[in-house]
Amino acid sequence: MRHMISGPKRETANPGPPLSAEARKRFDTEVLPHIDAGYNLARHLMRDAQDAEDAVQESCLRAIRHFAGFRGGDGRAWLLAIVRNACFTELRRRRAAGERVVFDEEQHTEADPTPGPEADLDRVIAAGSLDAALAQLPVEFREALVLRELEEMSYKEIAQITGVPVGTVMSRLARARARLSRILGAAREEGVRDGLP
Repeated sequence: MRHMISGPKRETANPGPPLSAEARKRFDTEVLPHIDAGYNLARHLMRDAQDAEDAVQESCLRAIRHFAGFRGGDGRAWLLAIVRNACFTELRRRRAAGERVVFDEEQHTEADPTPGPEADLDRVIAAGSLDAALAQLPVEFREALVLRELEEMSYKEIAQITGVPVGTVMSRLARARARLSRILGAAREEGVRDGLP
């Protein structure tokens, strides 16, 4: 399902000259289908749905502005690299401004808009627990896990997007998985102590 991107919180730069009809058609077939992947990455990096939408919208404007430089290849990796850079730029700006983002489970966990039968309850609870656990990881670890496990990208593709060597990607993934496992294990133990299944 494609996410609707709302207006940005701040003014964005001039999107540049409009694309030709041929370039627009290429953009629509090679880049636009990956908007959901961009939103997925942004949501986990920014930990806020509205901030993720803003980052994706800004990324789309940048992608259009710089599409003449896209020489073909993997449109998904190209767009995800732009989304990643937009998110990290905003996170650095916030850090420099002294903003502190505190994790609020109600605010940062998206509810399933179509609750299913009782059998889906465990899935919804598990997804919420996973989102909450992912939110506790450092941003580099969240990024690696989202790109590998949710977007199913190769180590090489992740290295290209993040600009780090493949060995660093593998190391981050191993450390992220270990830390995520510890967080989920601690949450499970806490649930057992509280009498939850």
